[in-house]
Amino acid sequence: MQRGKFRWTSGIVIAIAALVLSACGSGGNNQAASGGGKAANAPANSAEKPAEETSTAASGYPEKPIVVVAPSGAGGGWDKTARSLTKVLAETKLVGQTMTVENKPGGGGAVFMAEYATQETNNPYKLFVSSPPILINNLKKEGNSPFGYKDATPLAQLTKDFGAIVVGADSPYSDIKALLADMKADPKKLTVAGGSAPGSMDHLIAVLPAYKFGIDPKAVKYVSYDGGGEAVAALLGGNADVIATDVSSVAEYLKAGKVKVLAVTSAERLSGDLKDVPTLKESGVDAEFTIWRGVFGPKEMKEDELAYWQQTLTALNETPEWKAELQANAWESEFRGSEEFTAFLGEQEVLIKDLLTALGMAK
Repeated sequence: MQRGKFRWTSGIVIAIAALVLSACGSGGNNQAASGGGKAANAPANSAEKPAEETSTAASGYPEKPIVVVAPSGAGGGWDKTARSLTKVLAETKLVGQTMTVENKPGGGGAVFMAEYATQETNNPYKLFVSSPPILINNLKKEGNSPFGYKDATPLAQLTKDFGAIVVGADSPYSDIKALLADMKADPKKLTVAGGSAPGSMDHLIAVLPAYKFGIDPKAVKYVSYDGGGEAVAALLGGNADVIATDVSSVAEYLKAGKVKVLAVTSAERLSGDLKDVPTLKESGVDAEFTIWRGVFGPKEMKEDELAYWQQTLTALNETPEWKAELQANAWESEFRGSEEFTAFLGEQEVLIKDLLTALGMAK
């Protein structure tokens, strides 16, 4: 938890299809992806050109290892995005410097954002991945963050993902309408877990079908964890009856037979291991929810540093290695460069504020 397609047809949501919210993960593991060869700052077919032939080579950036932060623990959408990004940049030699993933869980990304926006304002060697929570955390009333996307430099949107409503393999529920019927009869009967704080991404994915089914979203018993990986662990450990998360966080558990996915929030059925999972709409719940994920740099990033990432990430998006990574993670490509991504975030900010206002959660 790409781009805006956010449509809630009743008063509470003015457009979940366009909202395009996205998701996350948690923990504290590092993974290095080192790439040999020369850095390429332009299209993939120029990856072997000497650095002096590229437009950003004069600055010498990057001259040392780069850290990409997943503001969550291991196993969730942010963590997987950061690791896939660094792996493919190394494999394709688009970046010649070593790239390391660092997990920084806490507050659905809010803890890291407070540190980054105040201490890393001009450090181009620390990037991070994010999704709708960077907007939600800044706009919600409870536990809000004073920092948002305007306190960083949007570099590129890379993917879109979708939400999933998931139960354990031994759950008595095999379809979402049965689960929602029991929840409507007694909202406190079922514990719903997610990898983000109340009012954040996973919480919105959880309350969306409940609201559309006529359940007061404030009555849903929601328990938050610091990432999608921990939410899945809670489900498998019997500490939750159902979780709301992103599709990419549960695909491997579905394939292993450990969980059942009752519904996904895409407009149409997905492919691969999720081809037999119905959408919410197919299940009689009129809602969609799209999740975007992107890469950000520090607020005071210099023009040559921004140009480097603009060229590099554009080239990444065209490589067969990246396309294979998208398929392996059940992600869909939805690329936006820095300028377009920044404009998109402005539009999303308006939509999310309207949604939170309808839920009584806006600050």
